[in-house]
Amino acid sequence: MNGEFEGKWCKYWPQIADTMDGGLALIGPDGRIMLVNKAFEKITGYSKSELFGKTCDLFHCDACERIKSADGDKHWCKLFQEPDRKVEGCRCELFRKDGFMVPVLKNATVLKDEQGKILGAIETLVDISELEKRDKKIEELSRYQTNGISFYGMQGQTNVIREVFALIEKAALSDFPVVIYGESGTGKELVAHAIHRLSVRCNEPFIAVNCASLQETLLESEFFGHVKGAFTGAYRHRVGRFEAAGEGTIFLDEVGDMPLATQAKLLRVLEIRTFERVGDHLPIPLKTRFIFATNRNLKELVRSGRFREDLFFRLNVVPIRMPSLRDRISDLPLITDHIIRDLSKKTRKHITGLSKEALDQCLRYQWPGNVRELKNALQYAFVTAESGLIRPEHLPDPIEDMSGSCHGEITGERGQPEEKQQLIDALQRSGGNKSEAARILKIARTTVWNRIRKYGVSVESIVK
Repeated sequence: MNGEFEGKWCKYWPQIADTMDGGLALIGPDGRIMLVNKAFEKITGYSKSELFGKTCDLFHCDACERIKSADGDKHWCKLFQEPDRKVEGCRCELFRKDGFMVPVLKNATVLKDEQGKILGAIETLVDISELEKRDKKIEELSRYQTNGISFYGMQGQTNVIREVFALIEKAALSDFPVVIYGESGTGKELVAHAIHRLSVRCNEPFIAVNCASLQETLLESEFFGHVKGAFTGAYRHRVGRFEAAGEGTIFLDEVGDMPLATQAKLLRVLEIRTFERVGDHLPIPLKTRFIFATNRNLKELVRSGRFREDLFFRLNVVPIRMPSLRDRISDLPLITDHIIRDLSKKTRKHITGLSKEALDQCLRYQWPGNVRELKNALQYAFVTAESGLIRPEHLPDPIEDMSGSCHGEITGERGQPEEKQQLIDALQRSGGNKSEAARILKIARTTVWNRIRKYGVSVESIVK
């Protein structure tokens, strides 16, 4: 009776397997696929007829441990050599038929009969790509909350910032490349994220890459990904940022610092809309929308030969210029109030705002680091202040040092030459010593560094 019952179940095994949500495959002792269910077809992109009789090498799984027998023939995996071993909850990357990688959780075990003879192996796959997308989306939303007076994490009511908000909304309606110009700390990534959130791609990934923070040798792998064994240290498959972005948005920050060799490869990708992983030859279609950002003048970089002119024209379709904090200083009370409320929730300190004297100092300060520097200053104040209002003595030294010297300082574009000349004079007097120059100017040493970068001052040429 039991044998008859088991026989009927075996007859209907394929239909039973097709009801499973996860992918399932039965592998023969020779390492060839004998049976797969519909979920396995969906995950891999291959049909049952295409998979039948093939080995698991077809998927190039980066977690599989393969061995060679004495005669050089490949075994499909170590499970057959170590039959008591199991693979449980192993995250790995598989190659689909269309060339894209898919992240899965794999379980595998060897099947044996009563005498211990190996009959084959069973493998199950769970596609976790949607789970990973959801986790990234939750992380993004937690970083860029909007409320009340905020526009996707940005605050402001001046005309200059309202014009930026309006241009962001218009740029989101198109798929053209966008370049965001602005000094460090002005919120260029917030602009990029706002464009993404307002676009039809809002439910797809938003991937950010800082081109200045990566070594030239790593940029290509970061952008395009690589396959296992592509170079020394490539022990696993790696999905590149372009592939991870899918049909979403990729944000390339500090694009002006990208090496010329990488610029050439990026230009080709933008033109042909396909790319290849490092160590692979299979072209992958590019469906991503591009947003770029830089704190440098790309036209000047083109004139000096440090940025490709053809790439500049390719990406400079919709330019958005993010104003510095000193160019919209009347927004500072609004921004400060927002930051203080946020810090109060995080630290549970009962700090209600800035005193009149502290606010006056903040309004007179030049904020070379823009909103990022303002946030850092308030975080410092939350450490030094106990409760109530933030007073001048709670602010960092640079703001306090400049409070007495900023009354007569010229601000805006017209003030830049005078500020630059003051910097040069101080560096000449100090013999190029930045700390001494900071004392002469009565500013912080970090501000001296910021102004050197801002005006492109060569200290070596000054002290010659």
